[in-house]
Amino acid sequence: ILWRMMRKQEFIHDLFLQWAEKYGPIVRVNAFHRVSVMILSPEGVKEFLMSPQYPKDRLVYGPMFNIFGERFLGNGLVTVCNHEHWHKQRKIMDPAFSRTYLMGLMETFNEKAEELMEKLEEKADGKKEFSMLTMMNRVTMDIIAKVAFGLELNALSDDQTPFPRAVTVVLEGMTKQRIPLMQYMPGKQKLVKEVKESVRLLRRVGKECIDQRREAIQNGKEATLDILTQILKGDDDESILDNFITFFVAGHETTANQLSFTVMALGQHPEILERVQAEVDEVLGAKRDIDYEDLGKLTYLSQVLKESLRLYPPVPGTVRRMEKEHVISGVRIPANTTLVFSTYIMGRMERYFKDPLTFNPDRFSKDAPKPNYCYFPFSLGPRSCIGQVFAQMEAKVVMAKLLQRFEFQLVPGQSFKLLDAVTFRPLDGVMCKLKPRSPARGCQA
Repeated sequence: ILWRMMRKQEFIHDLFLQWAEKYGPIVRVNAFHRVSVMILSPEGVKEFLMSPQYPKDRLVYGPMFNIFGERFLGNGLVTVCNHEHWHKQRKIMDPAFSRTYLMGLMETFNEKAEELMEKLEEKADGKKEFSMLTMMNRVTMDIIAKVAFGLELNALSDDQTPFPRAVTVVLEGMTKQRIPLMQYMPGKQKLVKEVKESVRLLRRVGKECIDQRREAIQNGKEATLDILTQILKGDDDESILDNFITFFVAGHETTANQLSFTVMALGQHPEILERVQAEVDEVLGAKRDIDYEDLGKLTYLSQVLKESLRLYPPVPGTVRRMEKEHVISGVRIPANTTLVFSTYIMGRMERYFKDPLTFNPDRFSKDAPKPNYCYFPFSLGPRSCIGQVFAQMEAKVVMAKLLQRFEFQLVPGQSFKLLDAVTFRPLDGVMCKLKPRSPARGCQA
């Protein structure tokens, strides 16, 4: 079944969800000549993810090291499996994600989100149809390039820039690489060639960027505290490049997917859209630049973004290796088993969320019970996402400006299905039509 679904690009995770509802919180899956166990109980999630003693599984993260023989994510922060190696990297990176540093990013978040608003204004005649996912990918790419590496990529203003396409192609390559012998199949050579070229392009740009920064530092220029400065403290050039690629790809693509899914959900729920727009109007009025303090006041918008991550998590889960035999929820699990954890599946299970398929941001209001260990869009424990606060600040700024300035409508006839392309993204790209909001409501910049 799994092979057939993968070949047809069907969404396999809904089948796993059915199994979870039918067979309970511990589900054994025999696939691709190996046994994996899905752990879908809060106790299991807590036990395995909160502890540093269960490493990420090489069988799963290893294939991201190379794609079709080209080094891609290598031993970067996401894919490195050895705990000591990971810990050393994480300690080096932490200062670039401190609260003080993140507060200083508001200027760039505002500037790039404003550029997105200008681009959207050109389309806002109520008739032009465009993909919100494409636009979100470009703005988040411009943001990560600027704040992480000091690069002006101008993906928003330059339609010819090769980077958005390169990232899409590489992720497609990662998905296709799951199919054994894929690179030798007839008819796939063109894709394999394009994937390899895209990986080389991204690593080449990374190398140029790293060399320029090194030269500037050697010439006595003061190093800006950003992600690149921290990456440069790595052990060797290849590892430094691994982290450049890791932050460049992971640092924009997931947030673009989250923002697009949020637009998709709001477009389907006008009453929620109206409520979140009213909050934005109250907090921001006609103000152009959003302050760090404003973000804390946009509480309903936070709930909307969290609920979007529950139903549509861009990263569906994580995988661990259990080296010793273990009993969990009364089930004996043999040594050397791959453990799969899925926030996508748990977020849609009736036992953890009432009416799980209903988009309801009130689940995350401050009085609602907290969903402990069954909601983890940024993973949990020591290997949770280093960029979690960064991503949510960025998402809030972009989303708040979009809600402040525009009325949007989803183009009828599109599917609202998910596509598994390493990360989850909206299959049809969230096709929209926009109109400026009327100044009478105090929302014109």
